[in-house]
Amino acid sequence: MGGGDLVELAKRRGFFFGSNGAYGGTAGFYTFGPQGAALKRNVEDAWRDRFTIKEGNREIEAPTVMPEPVFEASGHLEGFDDMLIACPECDSSHRADHLVEDATDVEDAEALPGEEVEALIADAEIPCPTCGASLSGVPVESFNLMFATDIGPGDAQPGYLRPETAQGIFVEFPRLKEYARGNLPFGITQIGPAYRNEISPRGGLLRLREFTQAELEQFIDPETDDPPLDRVADVEVTLYPATEQEADDGDYVETTIGAAVEDRIIGSPWVGYYLGVAKRWYDRIGVDMDRFRFRQHLPGERAHYATDCWDAESEVDGDWIEIAGFAYRGDYDLSKHDEYGDDSFTVFKRYDEPKTVERASVDPDMATLGPEFGADAAAVAEALETLAARDPNAFDAATVTVEVGEGDAAETYEVESEVANFSIEEVTESGEHITPHVVEPSFGIGRTVQTLLAHAYRTDEVDGEERTYLALEPGIAPRDVAVFPLVTNDDRLVTLADRVASDLREAGFSVAYDDSGSIGRRYRRQDEVGTPFCLTVDRDGIEGDGPETVTLRERDSAVQVRVPVPALVDEVATLREDGDFAALRERHELVETDVETA
Repeated sequence: MGGGDLVELAKRRGFFFGSNGAYGGTAGFYTFGPQGAALKRNVEDAWRDRFTIKEGNREIEAPTVMPEPVFEASGHLEGFDDMLIACPECDSSHRADHLVEDATDVEDAEALPGEEVEALIADAEIPCPTCGASLSGVPVESFNLMFATDIGPGDAQPGYLRPETAQGIFVEFPRLKEYARGNLPFGITQIGPAYRNEISPRGGLLRLREFTQAELEQFIDPETDDPPLDRVADVEVTLYPATEQEADDGDYVETTIGAAVEDRIIGSPWVGYYLGVAKRWYDRIGVDMDRFRFRQHLPGERAHYATDCWDAESEVDGDWIEIAGFAYRGDYDLSKHDEYGDDSFTVFKRYDEPKTVERASVDPDMATLGPEFGADAAAVAEALETLAARDPNAFDAATVTVEVGEGDAAETYEVESEVANFSIEEVTESGEHITPHVVEPSFGIGRTVQTLLAHAYRTDEVDGEERTYLALEPGIAPRDVAVFPLVTNDDRLVTLADRVASDLREAGFSVAYDDSGSIGRRYRRQDEVGTPFCLTVDRDGIEGDGPETVTLRERDSAVQVRVPVPALVDEVATLREDGDFAALRERHELVETDVETA
């Protein structure tokens, strides 16, 4: 299957298409049509079921616009950049690393310094993709990907559209820890839009300016909290470690999660645990495991906050694309917000038994500091307290030196040790404040949707005709079932078909109803959007002494069985849950028919 086939199908059948077409379109923005919105929602629900409900986590929904100080603390203001190269002839902008990857054998140009990317562009004589002008010697610059905005009128507060959902969780940690009663570990999830002002959006849903993320922030005590690794120890995975990527003869490592953690291929047991959970989840929702791998980030491409990071990658149209990232973020995020924010981003860790410890303290004589240092007296006293905690030995001398202020504005003061009133006291402590570490699985929902469509795309022949269908998993497909009256000129068939569709909808199923065209064409339409089961109401099902019946057709095999109408809701529910059509065939009469070509 070529990428154009999928894009054409996606547009024609209402999965996704470029936004704002009536106004010439807007690069980097896509609208999900009726089929795509339903598929996307099902993926989100499946993720929520696995990573929120089954993991015992809690979900929040934070604003998409946040004030500038949040991103100053997080590091996004300075470190959230891509490599931009602007054509001097036509002024079009491009991702410099993408140009190198498309024109050379370099696979991860993003991990290289800008100067090296410039040199590669010159050596390969890469032209501007828009006008063909030479880009040799054109500087590669850093471009911050965040969308800026103003919060409020007049002297508005500067803000940004969030580039990830994670910061909404981190900023609210002081309150979220209260809901968890300060007990670690606990996890917070969020599904929602994020925004990145991509230099050169491309690849359908793969690189957008607005996209949906599903993220989990797992807060842990790094000294005492271990993941339930035994649950996933036997999960088989295909790994592509950084060492193998850098080796001349590097190759995949086929192993299990348990062995990979034990052998330190995966450095963090928590990251290993979530790789195992994710592998099972991707397999269940329909990602082709022969076109799936976990790739470790190279040192140069690792995010500023991550000590180790792995990507889940899928093969789509010959390219490997990132569909999720798994990072051990350490205490970076909470420490930074604790430094910049006005609240506490630590938790109180209670000891098993109270401890008696020696603690250095000062009780500065403000009657002396005030006249001597004036308005700076309070800051000097605070600096003395900080010094006592950090370096008690400094008070052994007759005088101590402290610094007040930062940078060029810093002032140095000398204080007599007697004025500081330094002492060592024994105190009994019941616990200590610690900064939790964070483990983050982050999933791209749009990229997962495109992967599922690409991996489910099939062509075959039924009754001598070629057909295209999407082998989407039941429960993930946009529609659970379709209902057809075989003909529309028999009121009995139409009435029963209407009742069957209504009963299924009342039971919570997503139902398509189609009475237009031949039954074969109706099957083809449903096959092409991935509807796993079709119910046809025919005359054989309403005649006779027994209960009314309909034929139930399975998409992939085109095999049909006859099912009593009273049993339909339970049977469709079972099929949506386990997809076991073979078991259904054992319970009901097989239908031999040529209605597909009727």
